[in-house]
Amino acid sequence: MMRYLVYTLVFVFALSFSSCASRVVVKQPATVTVVTKLPKQYKIVRVKGKRYYFFNGKHYRKTRSGYVVVRV
Repeated sequence: MMRYLVYTLVFVFALSFSSCASRVVVKQPATVTVVTKLPKQYKIVRVKGKRYYFFNGKHYRKTRSGYVVVRV
């Protein structure tokens, strides 16, 4: 009888270590548009203290490989 009580307590204790967290999957954008050089007509705008380049209705962010189209 005592053995079953110990087994039950060990089983309950082992279940308490299992996580209730669910898996979170972050979906990457389907395509990333990189522009190596912006046209001369671009405008520099600041949104929440960050610098963006605006041209033709799109916002761009400067990266090492060029300028990437972003949603602001």
